[in-house]
Amino acid sequence: MGNEDINLAPNATGADRIDSNSDEALRTWAERLNVSQDQIREAVGKVGDLAGDVELHLKGSRSTTNDDRVEAAE
Repeated sequence: MGNEDINLAPNATGADRIDSNSDEALRTWAERLNVSQDQIREAVGKVGDLAGDVELHLKGSRSTTNDDRVEAAE
Protein backbone atom coordinates (compact mmCIF):
# COMPACT_ATOMS: atom_id res chain seq x y z
CA MET A 1 0.00 0.00 0.00
CA GLY A 2 1.60 3.24 -1.11
CA ASN A 3 1.19 6.75 0.24
CA GLU A 4 -1.34 7.53 -2.49
CA ASP A 5 -3.63 4.83 -1.05
CA ILE A 6 -3.41 6.17 2.48
CA ASN A 7 -4.69 9.58 1.43
CA LEU A 8 -7.86 8.20 -0.17
CA ALA A 9 -9.71 7.79 3.11
CA PRO A 10 -8.85 10.56 5.53
CA ASN A 11 -10.69 10.30 8.80
CA ALA A 12 -10.66 11.62 12.32
CA THR A 13 -8.26 8.95 13.58
CA GLY A 14 -5.49 9.66 11.07
CA ALA A 15 -4.76 9.03 7.41
CA ASP A 16 -3.39 5.52 7.97
CA ARG A 17 -6.20 4.42 10.29
CA ILE A 18 -9.72 3.27 9.55
CA ASP A 19 -12.48 4.96 11.53
CA SER A 20 -15.04 2.17 11.82
CA ASN A 21 -17.57 4.68 13.18
CA SER A 22 -17.45 6.70 9.95
CA ASP A 23 -19.73 5.50 7.14
CA GLU A 24 -17.63 7.46 4.65
CA ALA A 25 -14.37 5.84 5.80
CA LEU A 26 -15.93 2.37 5.80
CA ARG A 27 -17.35 2.90 2.32
CA THR A 28 -14.05 4.19 0.97
CA TRP A 29 -11.91 1.43 2.48
CA ALA A 30 -14.39 -1.28 1.51
CA GLU A 31 -14.26 -0.10 -2.08
CA ARG A 32 -10.48 0.26 -2.02
CA LEU A 33 -9.95 -3.24 -0.59
CA ASN A 34 -12.78 -4.81 -2.59
CA VAL A 35 -14.63 -6.12 0.46
CA SER A 36 -17.86 -5.29 2.28
CA GLN A 37 -18.16 -2.66 4.98
CA ASP A 38 -19.02 -5.44 7.44
CA GLN A 39 -15.73 -7.17 6.57
CA ILE A 40 -13.88 -3.92 7.29
CA ARG A 41 -15.65 -3.58 10.67
CA GLU A 42 -14.87 -7.19 11.55
CA ALA A 43 -11.21 -6.84 10.56
CA VAL A 44 -10.84 -3.63 12.58
CA GLY A 45 -12.34 -5.49 15.55
CA LYS A 46 -9.78 -8.28 15.19
CA VAL A 47 -6.55 -6.50 14.25
CA GLY A 48 -7.11 -2.84 15.10
CA ASP A 49 -7.62 0.23 12.94
CA LEU A 50 -4.26 0.43 11.15
CA ALA A 51 -5.11 0.27 7.45
CA GLY A 52 -2.10 -1.92 6.63
CA ASP A 53 -2.99 -4.46 9.32
CA VAL A 54 -6.60 -4.57 8.13
CA GLU A 55 -5.49 -5.07 4.54
CA LEU A 56 -3.14 -7.92 5.49
CA HIS A 57 -5.84 -9.56 7.60
CA LEU A 58 -8.39 -9.36 4.79
CA LYS A 59 -6.00 -10.69 2.16
CA GLY A 60 -5.13 -13.71 4.27
CA SER A 61 -4.59 -16.77 2.12
CA ARG A 62 -6.09 -15.04 -0.93
CA SER A 63 -2.85 -13.14 -1.30
CA THR A 64 -0.47 -14.43 -3.96
CA THR A 65 3.22 -13.91 -4.44
CA ASN A 66 4.99 -13.18 -7.67
CA ASP A 67 6.25 -16.78 -7.66
CA ASP A 68 2.66 -18.02 -7.50
CA ARG A 69 1.73 -15.91 -10.52
CA VAL A 70 4.76 -17.08 -12.52
CA GLU A 71 4.00 -20.74 -11.75
CA ALA A 72 0.34 -20.28 -12.74
CA ALA A 73 1.37 -18.74 -16.05
CA GLU A 74 3.62 -21.67 -16.97
